[in-house]
Amino acid sequence: MNTISEKPRDAKQDAGAPRFGKGAVVFALTLGMLAGVGTFTFGYGKGASYLSNNPQTCVNCHVMQDHMDSWQQSSHHHVAVCNDCHLPHDAIGKWVTKADNGFFHSLAFTLGGYDDPIQIKPRNRRVTQSTCVDCHKDFIHNLLPASQSSLSAVADMQNCVHCHADVGHAGR
Repeated sequence: MNTISEKPRDAKQDAGAPRFGKGAVVFALTLGMLAGVGTFTFGYGKGASYLSNNPQTCVNCHVMQDHMDSWQQSSHHHVAVCNDCHLPHDAIGKWVTKADNGFFHSLAFTLGGYDDPIQIKPRNRRVTQSTCVDCHKDFIHNLLPASQSSLSAVADMQNCVHCHADVGHAGR
């Protein structure tokens, strides 16, 4: 009688054996590649600069140069930077809007799907209107709607830039 004898398994041999299947390895490699591409893109696109309040960040994209030039000629040049007018003044709103704009700007600039010169979107126009009112509320309180705390109430009033178009970007 011929029997096949099996060697008893050694615990040390089991410790070195892979415990993950091929799917887990493919998932890990895919995740690693995405993280690598994301890190490279963030660095190449000067992503950390977008976390600052520096107006030079806005001209990372060449399409913004005319806007930067016109801002430097404006009456607000010495009192407000891009973020002061184009982002909400509350912390959560600021970062949500920054992330939203950053994603859609990078998508449009990468794929080429934008007007030149770029046009402000309705949501961002409401944000800009709200920041005008926030900074100038002491001077314009008689013009404000009764429920001035509501962003929609402020958005329903005449846009400040309707009459004051050159304030933030002279000559536009």
